[in-house]
Amino acid sequence: MKVVVQRVSEASVVVEKKLIGKIDSGFLLLIGIHEDDIEADADWLINKIINLRIFGDENGKMNLSILDIQGEILCISQFTLLADYKKGNRPSFTKAAKPESAIPLFDYFKKKLEQSSLKIESGIFGADMKVSLINDGPVTIVLDSKTKI
Repeated sequence: MKVVVQRVSEASVVVEKKLIGKIDSGFLLLIGIHEDDIEADADWLINKIINLRIFGDENGKMNLSILDIQGEILCISQFTLLADYKKGNRPSFTKAAKPESAIPLFDYFKKKLEQSSLKIESGIFGADMKVSLINDGPVTIVLDSKTKI
């Protein structure tokens, strides 16, 4: 799994002109699921995400986690994170998980995040979504479960 973590002061997602999810200070997560990903990949990423110390403390140092600030999370599925762009100019997405395996893993990811007691919102898997955000910092971190130690 690949996750782009964006620290935001607010973010929202609209589908068919209807507001589906909205958060204040926290993380916008763009989540790409690889065909080989399993729940252990999601577990590792969730642990890393909720413990990332990228919020400012009283001295302005990035020393606090989203748990420390009781932030909010907006999850957006984004298969394009799995783009293979090595040949030609049209990316291939053949390594992205098919919906029959990606949807359950995306749902698992969200349910595990909800166990953190933080407010969790999400878009709609596979929908044409309009995502808005105010990136705070900007702070953007790319995590990949395939590179974990």
